[in-house]
Amino acid sequence: MHMKYFFSPLLMKQPALSLRPLLLTILILSLSCPNIAHGAFTLEDEKRLGKEFYDNIEKHQAILHDQRVTTYVATVGNKILANSQPLPYSYRFSVIKSQAVNAFATPGGYVYINQGLLTLVESESELAGVLAHEIAHINARHIADSIEKSKKINIATLAAILAGAFLGVGADLGAAIAAFSLGGMQSMNLKYSREHEEEADRLGLAYLVSTGYDGKSMLDFLKIMRRYEYYSNTIPSYFLTHPGTDERIRYLDAEIQTTYTRRGEVSIVGNLKRIQTLVILQSRDYPGNLKHFQNNLKKNPNDVDDLLGMAVTCEKLGQTSEAFQSFHKAYILSPNDQDILREMGIAYYHAGKAKEAIGYLNETLKQDPDNVISLLYLARSYEAVGNTGQAIAIFKEIERKTIASEDVYYTMAMIYGKTNHPYESHYYFGKYFKLKLKRDSALFHFQAAMKYVSPNSPEAGEIQKEILSLKKNNGLRPPPK
Repeated sequence: MHMKYFFSPLLMKQPALSLRPLLLTILILSLSCPNIAHGAFTLEDEKRLGKEFYDNIEKHQAILHDQRVTTYVATVGNKILANSQPLPYSYRFSVIKSQAVNAFATPGGYVYINQGLLTLVESESELAGVLAHEIAHINARHIADSIEKSKKINIATLAAILAGAFLGVGADLGAAIAAFSLGGMQSMNLKYSREHEEEADRLGLAYLVSTGYDGKSMLDFLKIMRRYEYYSNTIPSYFLTHPGTDERIRYLDAEIQTTYTRRGEVSIVGNLKRIQTLVILQSRDYPGNLKHFQNNLKKNPNDVDDLLGMAVTCEKLGQTSEAFQSFHKAYILSPNDQDILREMGIAYYHAGKAKEAIGYLNETLKQDPDNVISLLYLARSYEAVGNTGQAIAIFKEIERKTIASEDVYYTMAMIYGKTNHPYESHYYFGKYFKLKLKRDSALFHFQAAMKYVSPNSPEAGEIQKEILSLKKNNGLRPPPK
């Protein structure tokens, strides 16, 4: 069964992203991978390179897996694709868990947007302009062009060079890169040239306008980046990987004044502000988030997105009274808002008011019956008021939705344990510790669960699969699909 669900910002427990282990892994892998043929870098080579890069950053959990955010970016990106001349790839749009302001594309149809850039754009059309520019780099095969001019080099090494170019290589890895003695790697520059940037702007602007967006938004974004650089006293990563900004501004301005004079739409998909709010709430910088929402609410006290952000942030900081004040104001302004209803329900549960939580969570599920986070907290709330039968029934519904979540598995194991269901309790503790990468604890619980089932039962077969998986993979979590 396919489901749609949203991860609540209150559940996000992501460590600060470090790209150094990722870069080192890619560099080490480059030693053992076969070389590609000298000369033509084919479309198949591009696909292999793009997948190599994606698989490595995925393995190191550098990609944000939030269905809501990813779907939004992909929706905007696919609208641009429909009005371009895409190569025969399966284009993929991903959000990088980094506050650095950057966006980049790799061969094979992979487009990446950093969280920092996603929250900086001031309109959907500006985001669309960034995506159009990156799609243009792929369609024009700019990196492939540089690779074709290089000497014999392998795919994983190319992935390492891309990582250094777009993700940034720390000073502590400089010696590691030099030690590979790639014979010319330092002189091989896969960052975009100014000619590449001009072509990507020309093609991207045509894609943008053909989609119906306002072409001026591409120019507006570059000006925002200039302001960002001025006020932050740092050079955005975007400028480092996309050179010639001043020339780009002049070129785009001339194109808009002469060729693309008709104004297009600023928003087509809609709801950018809510997506940005959800992204901001996933940051652990709670004081910074609080300041952000406070400043926004000074300008517009009735902005529902900022009220939601303020409420969730205050709840995170333990400012319960302030949290519910913002929640209720947002609820009055938008009583059918699923995010507000869900987060209010979660906040009431955390405040020890399970009865109130049940009401709001049930309202959420009327609109979105497949929201697993709402189901999870509804089950917890029923358990808190003593209705364990209803709690277990909801957990069985969650099981049918086949969602892999540490929080879900842990709560299921606890409730099954309290209600004297030892097989289920051990089984879900095994699933929980497997996701936590604690192999021995997972094996202990799976083996304990075997004691409560028939050796030839389907349950026993499922447990054996889990045990074999743990032994085969040495307890490592497989990369998300």
